[in-house]
Amino acid sequence: MNAATLRLAAVPRTGLLVDALLIAGGAVFLALCAQISFQLPFTPVPITLQTFGVLLIGASYGLWRGGLTALVYLLLGIVGLPVYADQSHGLDVVLGATGGYLIGFIVAAALVGWLAQRQWDRRFATATAAMLGGTVVIFAFGLPWLMADQGLDWATTLEYGLYPFVPGELLKLYLAAALLPGAWRLMARLRG
Repeated sequence: MNAATLRLAAVPRTGLLVDALLIAGGAVFLALCAQISFQLPFTPVPITLQTFGVLLIGASYGLWRGGLTALVYLLLGIVGLPVYADQSHGLDVVLGATGGYLIGFIVAAALVGWLAQRQWDRRFATATAAMLGGTVVIFAFGLPWLMADQGLDWATTLEYGLYPFVPGELLKLYLAAALLPGAWRLMARLRG
């Protein structure tokens, strides 16, 4: 299959309307992933399926559409739609403890998309590396932001913003990495 991304393999048509519909659909998917959420009592950062959604959108849509989808998701919440975890919304959420993670979604989706355009999403090993890279980007934005917002030292920041999330993040990135090669095989069978 010669398509650069799963999006192009599944929907080979291009154009402003197609892109707008896909980006809107991706933003809705991220909003739904955000609602699968639970709060740990000791940290302001909830556990959600958002990172899973960001990784899949990035890999499926590619660099620009993946990054733009995450940006549209962020903007929808800023303008007041209840798309963030627990149906929260507003600029105060983005400027709060979780804002760095939310902003990191844009860069992570773009990075994973860029790697997918180079066929990193076609094999489990390279897809895992791409998903790990995207996850690291999210935490690279989220942790310093959490530290600054909450006035924490580095050790406490890691305790609140990283360590509790590692098992779940590993599970989500492995699941995303396993789904992608299977999706490519399915697309190849469907296309004959």
